[in-house]
Amino acid sequence: MSPAAELRSRAEAWLQDDPDPATQAALESLLEQAEAGGTDAQAELADAFAADLQFGTAGLRGAMAPGPNRMNLAVVSRAARGLADHLREDLGLADPLVVIGYDARYNSRAFAERSAAIMTAAGCRVRLLERFGPTPLVAFAVRHLDADAGIVVTASHNPPADNGYKVYLGGRAAAPEGRGVQIVPPSDAQIAARIAAVGPVRRIPVAGTGWELLGEELREDYLEAICALPDPEGPRAVRIVHTAMHGVGTETALAALHRTGFTEVHPVAKQADPDPDFPTVAFPNPEEPGAIDLSLELARTLEADVVIANDPDADRCAAAVRDPHLGDWRMLTGDELGVLLGDHLVRRHGYDGVLARSIVSSRWLGRVADSAGLDAVATLTGFKWITRAPRIGYGYEEAIGYCVLPEVVRDKDGLSAALVVAEMAALAKAEGTTLIGRLDELAAEHGLFSTAQLSIRVEDLSLIGAMMERLRATPPVALLGSPVVTNQDLSKGSVESTGLPPTEGVLLLSEDDTRVVVRPSGTEPKLKCYLELVTQFPAGATSEQIGTIREDAGERLERLKDELRQVLGAV
Repeated sequence: MSPAAELRSRAEAWLQDDPDPATQAALESLLEQAEAGGTDAQAELADAFAADLQFGTAGLRGAMAPGPNRMNLAVVSRAARGLADHLREDLGLADPLVVIGYDARYNSRAFAERSAAIMTAAGCRVRLLERFGPTPLVAFAVRHLDADAGIVVTASHNPPADNGYKVYLGGRAAAPEGRGVQIVPPSDAQIAARIAAVGPVRRIPVAGTGWELLGEELREDYLEAICALPDPEGPRAVRIVHTAMHGVGTETALAALHRTGFTEVHPVAKQADPDPDFPTVAFPNPEEPGAIDLSLELARTLEADVVIANDPDADRCAAAVRDPHLGDWRMLTGDELGVLLGDHLVRRHGYDGVLARSIVSSRWLGRVADSAGLDAVATLTGFKWITRAPRIGYGYEEAIGYCVLPEVVRDKDGLSAALVVAEMAALAKAEGTTLIGRLDELAAEHGLFSTAQLSIRVEDLSLIGAMMERLRATPPVALLGSPVVTNQDLSKGSVESTGLPPTEGVLLLSEDDTRVVVRPSGTEPKLKCYLELVTQFPAGATSEQIGTIREDAGERLERLKDELRQVLGAV
């Protein structure tokens, strides 16, 4: 059979097994276009059936369309049955309790309801959120309800065409340190194997009833838990602009802020309501250029003190402030906000647990921990590792993810983090400074840790492997003129030598403490380079001198990017 005939045969078999009339019709149209010689249709068909969408430590994520390499009702049905079989067969759990939530993207509710029906038929006790909500609500529910597993149907800050399937384990299905945390090996491989063993989709039993709806009581319990964090006696005179990026965060964020006394909150009207088309942003991620332009416009008009931005499923949080060194507003980097939050929780709230960060995040948090007499750890990237740090008190990653209440939500939570950002901004204002001023104080104490990221996007995934091979074969001997003193192949590391399990990546450290970590992205066709350099402030540095030092650090980071492009052959 020719490759084209084999592809058509697979597509027709999929048609017969697809439970969704919408994707059936889409696939029939695609086949017709491909048969008529449409090259775009042929390419889409080939990619949609090139492989099965992989279930990994981030669960599932991909474009919504027909085929095994896409997100659709058939793929979700297999995932739901595979997870149920893992809980009941691999783990031997009787009547496992599963919490299911979803965001406001296209098909999210349908995917969640189908999962509830299949897992109920498979012998699970299912509690389904009655309406869409933020991802941290499900992470909270897994711990709060002592559930054995949690599912969130969300693609977070991905483009509108995507959707995803995030899985947590808890209760009897996880060790204490992993309850309410995203899955890690070997659970991901075990679940994937169970999914692969599921037979035809149309033969999967589907219940018509039997699951329980979770309503406002759960949301109230979550709000009560996170609203206990801000100091009730602290200042509240702060003007806040908030954006939810067309996601599901507005209602809960505003309720939490108002309940804790932050009443002057101004949502960005065009981005406040859930909209799966994300019409005002090219990419609904607060870190992306232009994503918070509407927020900054409103902040300037209102003379606000801080902008707080959540991503569409509200598990991430970003902040923007007016920088006196620049004379204009700017977004705080994920590392800057990460160190501010950690320092604030230690100083103002007496946090005394371990301060955790991912290996690609700034070492500045370690200095904060040292000065407070606390332990700090670096973990593999991702909150599935960060929140497993023993005795974790606070954890963050540079990709604007923050865990400020690990006993409440053992994952990144953009809503509880938003409360702390508001508290920090109000306190800084009451003390006659700003969040930038507080960063300057920390830099004077520990040194200025300046970070940046170089992302190299590729069409051909083999180029990522080639660049990593080139880096290992001919590594740089210096970074910005400072000799490289550490060249660590993280894929050959061990817990004993690096403190981390092996992971794909290379870490370089120079004599002057400039650090580079290069690793493939786990979710996108990118090679990512994380850059950090350290500059000491002179004693008694003036604001003008500090501004000059920051500007110089930014220029050095740009030169370092150019050096890495040369090393990687990406010029």
